[in-house]
Amino acid sequence: MKKILLLEPFFTGSHQSWAEGWQRFSQHEIKILSLPGRHWKWRMHSGAVSLAKQFLAMDFQPDLIVATDMLDFATFLGLTRIKSNGIPTAIYFHENQITYPWSTTDPDIPLKRDNQYGFKNYTSAFVADKVFFNSAYHQQSFLTALPDFLAQFPDYQEIENIATIANKSKILYLGVDLQRFSKFKVEKKMESPLLVWNHRWEYDKNPEGFFKALFRLKSEGIAFNVAVLGENYKKAPAIFQEAKKVLTNEIVQFGKAKRFEDYAQWLWRADILPVSNHQDFFGQSIVEAMYCHCFPILPNRLAYPEHIPANLHPSFFYKNEAGFYQLLKKAILNIDEIRQETTQSFVKHYDWRTLAPIYDNSFIQVPTIK
Repeated sequence: MKKILLLEPFFTGSHQSWAEGWQRFSQHEIKILSLPGRHWKWRMHSGAVSLAKQFLAMDFQPDLIVATDMLDFATFLGLTRIKSNGIPTAIYFHENQITYPWSTTDPDIPLKRDNQYGFKNYTSAFVADKVFFNSAYHQQSFLTALPDFLAQFPDYQEIENIATIANKSKILYLGVDLQRFSKFKVEKKMESPLLVWNHRWEYDKNPEGFFKALFRLKSEGIAFNVAVLGENYKKAPAIFQEAKKVLTNEIVQFGKAKRFEDYAQWLWRADILPVSNHQDFFGQSIVEAMYCHCFPILPNRLAYPEHIPANLHPSFFYKNEAGFYQLLKKAILNIDEIRQETTQSFVKHYDWRTLAPIYDNSFIQVPTIK
């Protein structure tokens, strides 16, 4: 058994469930050092300082140090070199700030301050002995974006470093405790088809595209219900409140489920998962819904094609807004057939009971390149 130090400066949501899931199902001793999951920009600046202080003060000498993409890994290793020198290191990318679609209202964009977060991702990947991505799409999009990202700087762009990062990178899909959902399975379906939204209430999930399609369904007299789940914030897009008024008769749940049991049961009740997201490097909420037999309607991009066998793509994927609405309407009008479909087999291999041994083997094989 090896000792692994896992550094997570943004300990909430999928980052937290991933870290705790690996810790729970791993055969190795994993110690998590974390900071609360808020103020993400400040975490990318200061998290390395705070976690370095914790690491130097603790009585724990790991055989491997693993960070996530929210950590300025180079700074952490510089601050802890008296203790971390010679220990193999790896970084796991849940997302990255180079290809993540920033909000157009973010004040950092016109001032070019958004580049500093992407640069931290770049140096963190460069300093780590091994780089893991949660999907093939994520790996490709990050490595493909690096040349243009570095080219914008005035000189000494070190483009050749990209090949170094690529050569030590690997795909390692996100682990999820999917079997946990099975404990709360419910068989009863609603009379009208139940659609579900189970993502964060943020701009990158494109709630406007989702609700625009539902408004059109209602205007055409097509019957449906919708459960609006997911993490909601004080500054959620205004479309959510508009939808609450327009879809008063269709909404059966509005807001994050208070308990995991409630969340799981809503997914089991749901029939269709219409997805309009602009961003997903893996798509945990999509995988969770598919495990519970929700029929997904997905854009033919991002990481989603990796979740479904290629020969079945025409049934689940669309190319544009018109295609999204057509597939959604077709699924509702053919709900009896849709309810006979099963998508669980497509994603059940993401369960930690399958992936934990793969994680353990992949991380322990990390070489010290320094």
